[in-house]
Amino acid sequence: GVQGLIGPLLKNDPEEWLRAVRINLGSDFLCCRAVLPMMVRQGGGKIINLSGGGATSPRPCFSAYAAAKAAIVRLTETLAEEVKAYNVQVNAIAPGAVYTRMTEEILAAGTAAGERALAEAGRAKSDGASAHAAAALAVFLASDESDGLTGRLISAVWDDWRRLPTRLAKVNASDLYTLRRVAVSYTHLTL
Repeated sequence: GVQGLIGPLLKNDPEEWLRAVRINLGSDFLCCRAVLPMMVRQGGGKIINLSGGGATSPRPCFSAYAAAKAAIVRLTETLAEEVKAYNVQVNAIAPGAVYTRMTEEILAAGTAAGERALAEAGRAKSDGASAHAAAALAVFLASDESDGLTGRLISAVWDDWRRLPTRLAKVNASDLYTLRRVAVSYTHLTL
């Protein structure tokens, strides 16, 4: 993935914005297309996409990156439904703050990244935030232990994913770990 353009959308070059979306979303699409024929032929498989970074909440000054990461979640959910009959399970990981080249891009962008993103990148760098939690979640999702779990976005850091096998029926019967609107009673709202 790439951060792509950092700064307000109004200042983003359209071609560069679209390039960042193509890289971040297109890479998942192309990888899924590449492995699916074999998985369908063999009667199963597991696909793990990487999302996070703005997929579930706004990420000002990173509109291309955030839009692509949210789209990866919806791609994951949609593809999971399409290939469920072939025993192919598709999930996405939100890895949490990890110190990478992309962290350095945020730090180099300075104030264009926004106060919050700059502070988070600074913490990731000073903490030496590693991908160990995300790697452990990927191993879990690739294993037989996660059989039956599909179409979900799981945070390596915030979700209690190690207990998922004991709660699989409940999770599959709910919208937990998906992008959905929360049902709200609108009777108290004045429009």
